[in-house]
Amino acid sequence: MEVDLKRKGRGFKKDKQTNVHGEYETLKSSEGLGQKSVEGWIILVTGVHEEATEDDLYEKYAEFGPIKDLHLNLDRRTGYVKGYCLLEYEDYAQAKNAIDATNGSELLGLNIKADFAFSKRR
Repeated sequence: MEVDLKRKGRGFKKDKQTNVHGEYETLKSSEGLGQKSVEGWIILVTGVHEEATEDDLYEKYAEFGPIKDLHLNLDRRTGYVKGYCLLEYEDYAQAKNAIDATNGSELLGLNIKADFAFSKRR
């Protein structure tokens, strides 16, 4: 005997429609189409090792120009890095050079990826 359970919440409707709003936009690579934030050009670096420090990232990215801000998020529970970093440069050229030179490079044994945090729509 099959029991019909009442389920509430998203995803349990029997007449579920797929892709109601059409195709979603995806960001592949900004390819130089970065968008400036209020104060500067922000780079998102992913794949950062959990034991990386701000000094490790500063040493890797300082050669491309003065870094206005470097934000390295820590996990409250473990105290380790969450795996990403935000860097801010004053000029577009500095940020673009940093992305081009470090995207796919290695930091503390892991490959990191770098791209603009904000991208213009095409």
